[in-house]
Amino acid sequence: MAEVHVIGQIMGATGFSESSLFCKWGVHTGAAWKLLSGIREGQTQVDTPQVGDMAYWSHPIDLHFATKGLQGWPRLHLQVWSQDSFGRCQLAGYGFCHVPSSPGTHQLTCPTWRPLGSWREQLARAFVGGGPQLLHGDTIYSGADRYRLHTAAGGTVHLEIGLLLRHFDRYGVEC
Repeated sequence: MAEVHVIGQIMGATGFSESSLFCKWGVHTGAAWKLLSGIREGQTQVDTPQVGDMAYWSHPIDLHFATKGLQGWPRLHLQVWSQDSFGRCQLAGYGFCHVPSSPGTHQLTCPTWRPLGSWREQLARAFVGGGPQLLHGDTIYSGADRYRLHTAAGGTVHLEIGLLLRHFDRYGVEC
């Protein structure tokens, strides 16, 4: 079986109006992919930007996959949350990006968005906190459902991903 090593980190985020940000992340793959080592999902620590608007997380990602085919190539899904002074958390943005398919080190930027909801929900979000969230996480990267939503742009998550490919030449894939 061909193997893919994904090694890197979630560097941080910029452009969010909220402070005290953290990120929940996960990796989705197709049925032909098997996780050999590493964890499929995680969460960063909370960081409040002191200078500028960059929240630094430097959260490691280390995954090792085996695959029988290229369908269902790994993709990272991200949820950025903010925490207020009372410890309440509210969604700041959803985003996803495909893991690059060429070996080497890659700098990725992942734009995020959040559902707006009705004007009442927007007013409640401004004064009370909370706000609308997706019921099904796969809506983040399924085009048909996502494009019917009314959304607001969030910030950008910055990632640094290193990719190692092994035994792809045995299956006729040139790297």
